[in-house]
Amino acid sequence: MKPIGKLFMKLLIIGGTGGTGKELIKQALEGDHRVTALVRDPNKIKIKHSNLIVLKGNVLDIESLEKAAVGQEAVLSALGHKRFFIKTTILSEGTKNIISTMKKYDVKRFICITSLGINDSRFKLGLYYTLFVIPVILFFYFLDKSKQEKLIIESGLDWTIVRPGQLFNGKKRAKYKHGPAVGNYVLTKTISRADVAHFMLNQLTDKGYLYKTPGIAY
Repeated sequence: MKPIGKLFMKLLIIGGTGGTGKELIKQALEGDHRVTALVRDPNKIKIKHSNLIVLKGNVLDIESLEKAAVGQEAVLSALGHKRFFIKTTILSEGTKNIISTMKKYDVKRFICITSLGINDSRFKLGLYYTLFVIPVILFFYFLDKSKQEKLIIESGLDWTIVRPGQLFNGKKRAKYKHGPAVGNYVLTKTISRADVAHFMLNQLTDKGYLYKTPGIAY
């Protein structure tokens, strides 16, 4: 894969206050990209940088989303939520708004994080997630993520869906496995949020996974 930062772009980052989102902002700025972060609470973004604009808003607020999308060249989404036990459509409805806004302002490139264990990667998060975590704790969350993926695949945008293994906070190694074969039916494979961000940003210049759903894990 090509290194980050060979050619700067104007990026809109969604979900910038989460662990992966913060890494996306940090590494994108290190790569000399111009970053706009749309967040509910701007106070949670501690980074100060001349190439960073932080806007208050969210994906369910079309007006704030459209304001953030003007002039962008790509959108990277690390959108998530913590309402695991409640049936919700935040991810799918938010992604639907992102897609319509991108089309309105002619932003073509969309890179979005979901998870292993969804759709055609079902069971690839290992037995613990397959038999317990997903059906008991994350059922509604994964159901919404599945709808989110379907919307992206049918969007007509230049999309890549990134499916990580179990996420944890750790340093960027810039060395990991990626592709359709990633995952395991028995063991739960892991990946740091920093490396997920690294992989997502590399997709800006590497089109090998255009219109594809690569997994990523160690």
